[in-house]
Amino acid sequence: MSSVRIECIVSEGFGIGESPVWDEKEGALLCVDITGRKVCRWSPLTQRVQAIAVDAPVSSVALRKSGDYVITLGTRFAALKWKEQLVTTITHVDKDKPNNRFNDGKVDPAGRYFAGTMAEEIRPAVLERHQGSLYTLFSDLSVVKHFDQVDISNGLDWSLDHKTFFYIDSLSYSVDAFDYDLQTGKIGNRRSIYKLEKEESIPDGMCIDTEGKLWVACYDGGRVIRLDPETGKRLQTVKLPVDKTTSCCFGGKDYSEMYVTSASCGMDKEWLSRQPQAGGVFKITGLGVKGVPPYPFAG
Repeated sequence: MSSVRIECIVSEGFGIGESPVWDEKEGALLCVDITGRKVCRWSPLTQRVQAIAVDAPVSSVALRKSGDYVITLGTRFAALKWKEQLVTTITHVDKDKPNNRFNDGKVDPAGRYFAGTMAEEIRPAVLERHQGSLYTLFSDLSVVKHFDQVDISNGLDWSLDHKTFFYIDSLSYSVDAFDYDLQTGKIGNRRSIYKLEKEESIPDGMCIDTEGKLWVACYDGGRVIRLDPETGKRLQTVKLPVDKTTSCCFGGKDYSEMYVTSASCGMDKEWLSRQPQAGGVFKITGLGVKGVPPYPFAG
């Protein structure tokens, strides 16, 4: 395990960095800063970040089959044209809840965009409970709501055989699994596969590797953990130099690098002086596993 190496590649100090996604075509890492209201793209060649400012909290970004990207923005699914820096609304959700916003989102193996909502936070992880829902944007741009009563809709991914959907509602401190129907996008039979331990703190973003194991970023836990969804056991812990790790994805030429976003929101001066890289994006190499390329939205 000594070969694991952690490097801070983006030190802009995002408020809430989230939704890292590898864009193979651009050879670059996408991510968002929710509170900073920007979509970012980091190039390993230039080591620079390009950012596009948007008009609301932007919580996830995904590739689009037809080119460019889709994002979750406030309570909207929206399209983003990168070169033109143009954002167009696709559809609204939670219209009856003006205090809500989207949080994490990801595209399923059939090209549907899954994303969930939550109430705006008063302080980090402090918010009005049970205000969120989980939605899917289909390729025909219709939307389905799966369930409500969600606290903080967060990490999501699919098993390698596409028969299981994994999901995190952060304040349940649990990683859950659902039966998944790839043909219809329907989910059912929810169950918990892993309960977080006290020092792991709050489960946030999540991704899967080519061995079918889940990686979960632990907010306030300063780590990513690797879980076996079959046995419910933790297999590995990788600690980072910041507490507020928010999400993770695999990327790089062969998807053997892990990228981890983090947050600085809610940290006072003293805390920030101890963790100057808070809100940065980290690259982890030497894990010895590879990830699954992201699916593009089919609409």
